[in-house]
Amino acid sequence: MLSRLDAVPAPALVLAGIVSVQFGGALAATLIPVIGAAGSVTMRLLFATVVLLAIVRPRVRGYSRRDWATVIAFGLALGLMNFAFYGSLAHLPIGVAVTIEFIGPLALATALSRRPKDFFAVLGAALGVVMISEAFSAPLSELNWAGILLALTAGGCWAAYIIFSGRTGAAFPKLDGLAIAMLVATLVVSPFGLIRVGEWTPSLLAKGLGIAILSSLLPYSLELIALRRMSAAVFGILLSLEPAVAALAGLVILGQRLHGIQLLGMALVVAASALIMSASSEPDPAEAAGA
Repeated sequence: MLSRLDAVPAPALVLAGIVSVQFGGALAATLIPVIGAAGSVTMRLLFATVVLLAIVRPRVRGYSRRDWATVIAFGLALGLMNFAFYGSLAHLPIGVAVTIEFIGPLALATALSRRPKDFFAVLGAALGVVMISEAFSAPLSELNWAGILLALTAGGCWAAYIIFSGRTGAAFPKLDGLAIAMLVATLVVSPFGLIRVGEWTPSLLAKGLGIAILSSLLPYSLELIALRRMSAAVFGILLSLEPAVAALAGLVILGQRLHGIQLLGMALVVAASALIMSASSEPDPAEAAGA
């Protein structure tokens, strides 16, 4: 299975992961009103972790302290990212939440590229986020600040996830590091989510299993494999499709429709990513001079 995935182009793995996680996120949005964000995250991570540990059976010996610090940091970033994002879904449409969250990976890609022109891409992305948050069409007092702050927090954790996912994939063989990180993430969120475990009906458990596969098992595995063959900067740039796919998933599964100014803001975020992508393919002037 893993050897076959290694033969698939890394960008294709990332794109498959994007589609999977966004439709899984839209499905999770139907679960949040019933058992809350913490319960939804816990159910998703618990199922995914149990399945992954059973399949992978990770080796726990032979790693350095630095390796363990990396995988624990990866797990913390993963758990907090999910917790904050699911919290934002309780306040915002999924397309809006993902677009605001995307500031994290975009800022990371910009920092790693170190090119002056990317500053303008960041400005465009920031304007796009302001537009999609409806700051231009609603008074500041009416903006859903809780959802916006949670989405921004998830974005910061997403940037950390990208960094530590790549390092974990380099330090641990196959999917061992991911399985350990998933266990760490589950332990982090479980104290908050298991409070309402009595409300987990068979139908909710079935939905939770589907969400675990779509939002955790498939995308995290595909991304970790892809990050072994691409830089964090390129990976962050490929994620530019996340907001558009999230909006599509929100429309298909949840019937959420975005206003024209929000769609324009989303287009600005995607265009900003495309600008950074075009810059990342150019040789760095400093490196070219030293060659």
